[in-house]
Amino acid sequence: MAKKLLVAGMAAVMAMSVAACGSDKNDENNAPKDSSTTPTTGSASTTETKDAPKDKVTFSMFLGVSGEKDVNTNETTIGKVLEDQTGVNFKLEHLVGDLNTKIGTMIAGDKYPDVIVPDAAIEEVMKAKAFIPLDDLIEQYGPNIKRVYGPYFERMKADYGGHIYFLPYSAQVGEVTPDPNINQGAFWVQRRVLKEAGYPVIKTMDQYTKLIEDFVAKHPDEGLTGTLTLTNDWRFFATSNVPMHLDGFPNDGNVEVNLDTLDAKTYAGSDSEKRWLQTLNTLNGKGLFDKSSFVDNYDQYIAKLSSKKVVGFFDYGWQVGTAANALKDAARKDPTQDDYVYYPLAVTWDGTKDQYLDPAGWTSNRGIGITKSAKDPARIIQYWDNMLKEENQVLISWGIKGETYEVNDQGRFYRTQEQIDKIDQAFKEKYGFATYDWDFPQYNSTSTFADGNARSVGFQPEVFEMSLTEGDKAILGKYGIKTYADIFDKPEDRPWFPAWSIPKEQGSAQQLWETKKDDLAKKYYAKLVLAKPDDFEGIWATYKKEFDKLDTAGYESWYKEQLQKLVAIAKAK
Repeated sequence: MAKKLLVAGMAAVMAMSVAACGSDKNDENNAPKDSSTTPTTGSASTTETKDAPKDKVTFSMFLGVSGEKDVNTNETTIGKVLEDQTGVNFKLEHLVGDLNTKIGTMIAGDKYPDVIVPDAAIEEVMKAKAFIPLDDLIEQYGPNIKRVYGPYFERMKADYGGHIYFLPYSAQVGEVTPDPNINQGAFWVQRRVLKEAGYPVIKTMDQYTKLIEDFVAKHPDEGLTGTLTLTNDWRFFATSNVPMHLDGFPNDGNVEVNLDTLDAKTYAGSDSEKRWLQTLNTLNGKGLFDKSSFVDNYDQYIAKLSSKKVVGFFDYGWQVGTAANALKDAARKDPTQDDYVYYPLAVTWDGTKDQYLDPAGWTSNRGIGITKSAKDPARIIQYWDNMLKEENQVLISWGIKGETYEVNDQGRFYRTQEQIDKIDQAFKEKYGFATYDWDFPQYNSTSTFADGNARSVGFQPEVFEMSLTEGDKAILGKYGIKTYADIFDKPEDRPWFPAWSIPKEQGSAQQLWETKKDDLAKKYYAKLVLAKPDDFEGIWATYKKEFDKLDTAGYESWYKEQLQKLVAIAKAK
């Protein structure tokens, strides 16, 4: 899936073989060990890889996501340390334009960068046989790759014809550390809106839309946008996914899965999808919806969220991180700006159970691979393996002791207030935290190191508490909670999670269904949302008639079969 964790981070991890950006808490105990797994609390800049080749080499690397800065990894502090250890630098190129067009051009010319992170176009890259198998390279050069990803090798091979062609973004190592922030889905609203309304408890969609409508009505001269959505390219899911969350389900992709029966039902074409689009249609009729949502690109969307003019929206925390961080940075420097920071809400149709927080899972259909054009695959694998040494996982997440973190007498990692204050988005980009935060092989964000410290800085309780501004403390106090995650229901265990990551063969009936479904959504969503309210029902009927031509029953049946297999694997483990 997308970046930042994704992010990409992006997520959590599942026990046994099926985990979404991670694995299970016991896997590390069964994995091969070597001295490189021992963490260091000293300066990572002094660490060198034994017998690593020191002649300098630069590899080209394409990342199928837009909105990021192109950079040489050795231009960052972290990247320079890793280059000193290995002699390797990566020249990063991010997506400009359409992802499928970019990947299609590479395939047509049969010429590729050394490394590709193709994101949603990974199946096209696999079909073109652009990735080389990594099995032998890992066996020869990858002890740390085996330690971290080994528990999932059989799943990875089963998904793609008996070989490993790419490494998923991350894998769980050690105990699971929960995220106190919200990096997954939520309905967001500016804090000033809640403040002005007296900090109400918002649980239903009706309450949420009324909150926005009332605020905009009270501030007619500010040029406010009530809400907007993201529909650009592959990120269209930020709009189309919403019905499943309002129904009380986590992000399994196109299906809502019954925990008892494993029946997988799509919400596309459902009453819930109709209700969601009609809600947007109503908001549009009241002048509360940004009509440009259906033409804006991702950068324009982020710019609008950063402008302080958008009152509320739905999206995934990892996807709006650039805007959210900019607003938070401004609030740290000037507390009066805290009003414009967004607050997450767990909104469903009926206000009961929500499942916005991801259960533990394993994303097996996204990752990083070496192409057949690569000039020295062994050096690339060695770089990745070196990255997965525990001291280098400390480096890419925490930085260097004395510069970006400290260690107390109990061995706990923490950051001083001065360090917290200086690590804004610009610092992250220069230092390399923004460069190494998702696309390269790494421990999952919910992982822990061998000494018990959290892999992710923000997940470390000591850091989260210190990172809170007075504005954070005030609004958390108003709702009687200690972390932002406390407002959301606990995730239910789903051994297959996320269902969207189950690979589908190129040209299969399942992939064809998804393509046609997406095409219909992109064709009709704008018409439905921007129509005159009186015209909505007629357009919906036309859309539904087209949708009903798809073999949805076959798609749902296939999904149930796959889910049954994965649950059986989990139980066998």
